Amino acid sequence: MPLDLSPRAILPVDSAALLVGRVWRPELCGPSVVRVDGAQLTDISGSFPTVRDLCESADPVHALREATGENIGALDAVLSNSDPLRRDPTRPWLLAPVDLQAVKAAGVTFANSMLERVIEERARGDARAAEAIRAQVQALVGDDLGRLQPGSQAAMALKQTLIEAGAWSQYLEVGIGPDAEIFTKAQPLASVGAGHDIGVHPASDWNNPEPEVVLMIASDGRILGATLGNDVNLRDVEGRSALLLGKAKDNNAAAAIGPFVRLFEHNFDLAAVERLSLTLTVHGEDGFTLEGQSQMREISRSPADLAGQACNAHHPYPDGLVLFLGTLFAPTQDRGEPGRGFTHAAGDVVRIHCPELGTLTNRVQATDACEPWTFGAAALMRNLAQRGLI
Repeated sequence: MPLDLSPRAILPVDSAALLVGRVWRPELCGPSVVRVDGAQLTDISGSFPTVRDLCESADPVHALREATGENIGALDAVLSNSDPLRRDPTRPWLLAPVDLQAVKAAGVTFANSMLERVIEERARGDARAAEAIRAQVQALVGDDLGRLQPGSQAAMALKQTLIEAGAWSQYLEVGIGPDAEIFTKAQPLASVGAGHDIGVHPASDWNNPEPEVVLMIASDGRILGATLGNDVNLRDVEGRSALLLGKAKDNNAAAAIGPFVRLFEHNFDLAAVERLSLTLTVHGEDGFTLEGQSQMREISRSPADLAGQACNAHHPYPDGLVLFLGTLFAPTQDRGEPGRGFTHAAGDVVRIHCPELGTLTNRVQATDACEPWTFGAAALMRNLAQRGLI
C-alpha cells in the first residue's frame, strides 16, 4: 500500500512552524541535520553536526533560525524518497529527527490505557480472555480514574480499597501512585522516521500502535519542542510478565519518531502541547481499517511532571533525551476472530496525525524484515570526523 509522503500530508498546518530534522545523504555516507525552509531543506550540519548539539545550545530557536548551510534540494523529493518500497538509494531520504538523545517513554499516563495494561496483566497475554476481564476490572475501579490526581490522598485511598479487594496491580501503582513509569524505548540512533517500516516481532499475535507526543528535552531539563511518536507495543509479551517490557518495547524498528521536531516559540509551547489532539488510522492490505484518537487534555500527569521525573539530579542525560508521553489509545476492536481484539498484520499503514506537528506515517513489517539498525554512535562519530564536522 503506497504512503502519502507529500509535504501537504506530512507538515504541520502552520507554515511558520520552526522545524528541524535529519536526512540521510548517500553521497556523504551519513546523516545531516536539516532545517525546513518552505519547500526546501537546508543542511546546517556545518554549524550543528548533530541535533544534540543544536539542543544543547543556549538558544536553540535563535541558533536554528540563524544557522547557514547548504540547500540540499526540494522537501517533496526527500519525503517521497523515504518510502523504502520506492527509494532511490542514490538520493537523500528522511530519518528520525533525533540522534544522540536517549529515547525514553512514560507508561500508564492515561486512565483508559492504564486499565488495558491491568487487563493484559490479568489475561497473561491471552487476547481471548481480555473482554471478560475488562468487564470485571471496570466494575471494580469504576469510570472516574481519569479525574484522580496521581499520588493524591484520594488516589491513595482508592489504592487501599483495591488492595483490600485483592484487585491491586503494578499498573495501577504507576497510574495513580506518586511515581511515573519511565522506561527505555530504544537506543540512541535506533529510531526510524516518517516513511520507514516499523517493526512488530513476528512471535507476537496481540499488538498495537501507540500514537504519542514526544518531547525534546535538553540535558539541563529544558523542554525545547515536540514531535510525534509510535511506541509500538506487544500486548501479549508484556501481559505475560512486566519483566518482559524490554522485549515488548525495544525491538528493531519498533520506535518511530517524526516527521520533524517543532521547536517551542511564539504560539506553540508546552501549554499548546497539553491541548493537542492526535488521530490515528490503520489501513490494512486486507481492507481492515482502525481509527482512534488520543487527547492530551486527558493525561493524568502533566508533561512537565513527566519530564522532571525522567531527567533530574538523580538521573542526568548529558546528551539530552526524547520522552514519549504515553497514549490514551488502546484498541479493542476485533480483527478477524471475535474476541481476539486488534493486532497488526504485515503491510498495515499507520498514520498518526496532529495539525500542529504534522503526520507520522509508517508501514508495518516483521522486525527481522525491517532494515536492520547498523549505524550507531561509533559510526556517526567516524562519519562526522571524516567530513570534518568534529
